[in-house]
Amino acid sequence: MSNRITSLFKIKYPIIQAGMIWNSPWELASAVSNAGGLGIIGAASMYPEVLRTHIRRCQQATDQPFGVNVPLLYPDIEQLMNIIIEEGVKIVFTSAGNPAKWTPILKEKGITVTHVVSSAKFAKKAVSAGVDAVVAEGFEAGGHNGREETTTLCLIPAVAKEINLPLLAAGGIATGASMMAAMVLGADGVQIGTRFAASVEGSGHDNFKSKIVEIAEGDTKLTLKKTIPVRMIKNKFFNDIDEAEKRGANAEELIKILGVARAKKGMFEGDMDEGELEIGQVSALITEIKPAAEIINDLMTEFHIAQKSVANFNLD
Repeated sequence: MSNRITSLFKIKYPIIQAGMIWNSPWELASAVSNAGGLGIIGAASMYPEVLRTHIRRCQQATDQPFGVNVPLLYPDIEQLMNIIIEEGVKIVFTSAGNPAKWTPILKEKGITVTHVVSSAKFAKKAVSAGVDAVVAEGFEAGGHNGREETTTLCLIPAVAKEINLPLLAAGGIATGASMMAAMVLGADGVQIGTRFAASVEGSGHDNFKSKIVEIAEGDTKLTLKKTIPVRMIKNKFFNDIDEAEKRGANAEELIKILGVARAKKGMFEGDMDEGELEIGQVSALITEIKPAAEIINDLMTEFHIAQKSVANFNLD
């Protein structure tokens, strides 16, 4: 398969593994890249020198392209970016902030830059900032989410209509059929998080991975809308937040309930009651923890089956 995304990143398949907080180590990134996709190291949960170690180990584990995801609101972002440049990373995905400052700096160093957005408006701003590609992430996605609550089905054609850059669809995609649907809507490829969170190589705690394959439809919800909206699994911590929001708690009180390192407590340390468990709606379709290479193979097999199915449609 060859298109604008595979050409831009020099990969076999237009499948990008999202750089998920506490779930995207070098082991996962290298496994995805070795299987023909684009692996991404998630820098959001890493101290600068930890990121350097993950980059170097990924470089040793694969000779294929891989990238690093950097939330632009990260407090030590300058240190992270310096390490990325020093270590010769060729692809950076930015999110959670304005790409205008860092995009030209990275591109001057020969780095390909992709930015994650939740609306057509922000997609156009990313284009103005000079990015090479855009990820349009729908409301279904896990973790931090857009306030617009636009679903992927609506978001992808809206963004495709407004920009001419290579476009990746994200949010609610975990099968080859949903991958093909996103591409029919105007995407050139997909960015997938939740399916890879439930992978052998993901760094999430085994309790968290098991929870992903256990939960059903309706077991995740977008919350913390007065601070930074985030989709998470309903558990005791979620219920505490939900009750506070229902009685009108302000942002300051919600931040106090959230506390420090809540996501680490849940996803990385395995506290299924008090931890923040960020995952997408599509988790309801995931029933098995698999190696990353098998996930890539499943996606492409399902994609080709969907292609043949659509080719047989006859509405005359």
